[in-house]
Amino acid sequence: MSTPLSELPIRRLTTDDLTSCADLSEDRGWPREEHKWGLLLTAGTGYGIDDPEGKGLVTACVVTSYGPGLAAVGMMLVAERYARRGVGRRLMQHVVNGVGDIPLTLHATPYGQPLYEQLGFVETGRAEMVRGYLRPPESVPEARVTTRPATAEDLPGIVRLDTEVFGLDRTHMITRLPAFADQLRVAEEDGVLTGYAAAWPNMQTHVVGPLIARDTETAKALVASLGAGTDRPLRTDIDVRHEELIAWVKEHGLETVAFNTVMTYRIPDLPGDWTRRFAPLSVAAG
Repeated sequence: MSTPLSELPIRRLTTDDLTSCADLSEDRGWPREEHKWGLLLTAGTGYGIDDPEGKGLVTACVVTSYGPGLAAVGMMLVAERYARRGVGRRLMQHVVNGVGDIPLTLHATPYGQPLYEQLGFVETGRAEMVRGYLRPPESVPEARVTTRPATAEDLPGIVRLDTEVFGLDRTHMITRLPAFADQLRVAEEDGVLTGYAAAWPNMQTHVVGPLIARDTETAKALVASLGAGTDRPLRTDIDVRHEELIAWVKEHGLETVAFNTVMTYRIPDLPGDWTRRFAPLSVAAG
């Protein structure tokens, strides 16, 4: 007799599960995204349920911890053949119970949002996903804002700036950016870092994130410099409150792909300074 779905064990995932996670993404019509899965399974904690028939994973997700102040839930997926049978809810409830009193955040698709609301997550914002080839702007923002490739000596300053803006220490993620991203650039004025951004490979695109900047002009300069350094289309998820930046990227070739809802659990809003936080490292990791 086969084991009921409600009794299948939930286990920790490791980097040995990367192919199975990518297969699960593909099963649901998502890109395989092995590069992103690799980062998340290394820097975060993956959870999953094995298919009793030996066909990979029934469901999976990854939790990225930022200490006692916050953890981000991402890559919540259920295999199509097991959809609408309660396994996703069970895995999410396991995560919620497992983190204790630590607040949670996630980016919800319209499909997943009702489940998260039933579990007690509340909407605190929205992000607009845009994608396309960035046309070089006629008026180059770099003329007013200086950007350059980051060096090893910049990393402590990047971490300090990120902690100040994000509101929590995510050193374990930021220090992985030089190896994870194809480009890591900083903006500076009088020797002081005023922003930074990375572009990392994701299938046929380069994802811009994190995007941290003193103001919108600095954010534009960083995006423009990253766009100039790749022949791939850019994709990023911009906080909808940054209307000027969204309008600017659309004027220069990017188009809206989707909207995701930013949700939190146990806290009314995300920590940090949203006015300088333009885009997350990834919607899966915050």
